[in-house]
Amino acid sequence: MFRKLFSLFSALFATAAVTAASAAIAADPENTLVMETTQGKVIIEMRPDLAPQHVARIKELVRQGFYDGVPFHRVIEGFMAQTGDPTGTGRGGSGKKLKAEFTKEPHDRGTVSMARAGDPDSADSQFFICFQRTPYLDANYTVWGKVTSGMENVDKIKRGAPGSGTVTDPDKIISMKVQADLKS
Repeated sequence: MFRKLFSLFSALFATAAVTAASAAIAADPENTLVMETTQGKVIIEMRPDLAPQHVARIKELVRQGFYDGVPFHRVIEGFMAQTGDPTGTGRGGSGKKLKAEFTKEPHDRGTVSMARAGDPDSADSQFFICFQRTPYLDANYTVWGKVTSGMENVDKIKRGAPGSGTVTDPDKIISMKVQADLKS
């Protein structure tokens, strides 16, 4: 009897968890990105509560199609996958620098954060997705999102050269859309 109740409870809990996760993805379509990559779909929950200016700029660029076809030009095993430079060199961007919006939000697996040069206010269009917890980035880079689905596809992105992370024949963002703009 106990085993049957336990099995039933476990099944109900698992179903509720899956339903809750699906609802969370669509909970705020205006702040959810659907990124199709050469490795599959990735869903990103944007965090305007942490970085309102960065989220607004990312959405503006997404709606312009800026990220469509852009490569993952720097990918370092055990660290992160970086994209957002249409030239694929790591030196390009949209031409608009953003003032840092640093918080204490941790750089955990799946965190989406802005890339930048040495100047804290030099972030532009480039961003990265963390493969694992990276505490030395905390409060030093602007966190603006979190992968809520498709991290297994981020894990498949082609890695770059040891050290530099520069990728030859890189994976790409095929398209990136704000979920609210997608037709049902």
